Formats: sequence, structure tokens, C-alpha cells
Amino acid sequence: MSLILLLTLANAAPAPAPIEIRTSVLAERRTPAADGTTHVQLAPAARVTPGDRVVYRIDYRNNGTQAATGLVIANPVPAAMQYAGPAEGSPAPEVSADGKTFGPLSALKVRSGTAFRPAAAADVRVVRWRLAQPVAAGAKGQVAFRAILK
Repeated sequence: MSLILLLTLANAAPAPAPIEIRTSVLAERRTPAADGTTHVQLAPAARVTPGDRVVYRIDYRNNGTQAATGLVIANPVPAAMQYAGPAEGSPAPEVSADGKTFGPLSALKVRSGTAFRPAAAADVRVVRWRLAQPVAAGAKGQVAFRAILK
């Protein structure tokens, strides 16, 4: 009886995920202002060259009918990019050099030969945010991090 139940569940159509996540890559465009400051504008990253700064913006929305609790949003840092910190207005993510151990960058260690050294931004391979508050039905938000094209 349980085998039939497992087969039925395995062949059932998956339910749509109530959490929708979309990632955008935006290039930082810096322009000098008349007052001597620099204005930073974000635009879709159609073309970037080594040294250019980008922002990975992850928008999330709860399309379900109930609050979503314990939401964790994780995003890999592409190999061609170097992590450069949280984006303005975004909470700082936990980071990982191996995809298994997460924490603030200042607390991470990476193996260097037979010893360990403090992790650097170049070591970060994954960023993640653990949302402390439930995301209400219909609610949305965003988190973001900055990176530099190597």
C-alpha cells in the first residue's frame, strides 16, 4: 500500500511554489556631481568589463495564501565575480567560501596549505540571508550584494 502511495506522489504534478524569486544584475554607473560628490546609479548590466562594479538584486514575493516563515535566500557568487559586500540598503548576508559554513566574512577561515587563514572577499562563493520575520501572503522584499568583475 505504501509503495502505491509513493508512486502516486512521485507522478503528481508539483504544486506551484508560493515564493517567487527573481535576480537582476545591475551595473553601477558613477558620475561626478557639481558639488564634488559622486552619484551612483544602477542600470541593467548589458555590458561590463573587468573592474566594473555590479549589484545582484534578489527580489522575493510570497504568492501563497499564508505567511512564509524561515525563508532562506541563497545566491552563488559567479566565478568571474568577486564579492564586494552588501548593497546599499540591504542587510548584510552570511557568506561562505565552501557553500557549507556560513557567517560574517570576519569570522570565516579558509584552508591555506595545512593551516587556516582569515577569509577574504575573493574567497566568498555563496551569499545567503535568513529572513528573521515571516513574509506575509502577498508581501515582497529584496536583498542585494555588490560584486566586481574580475
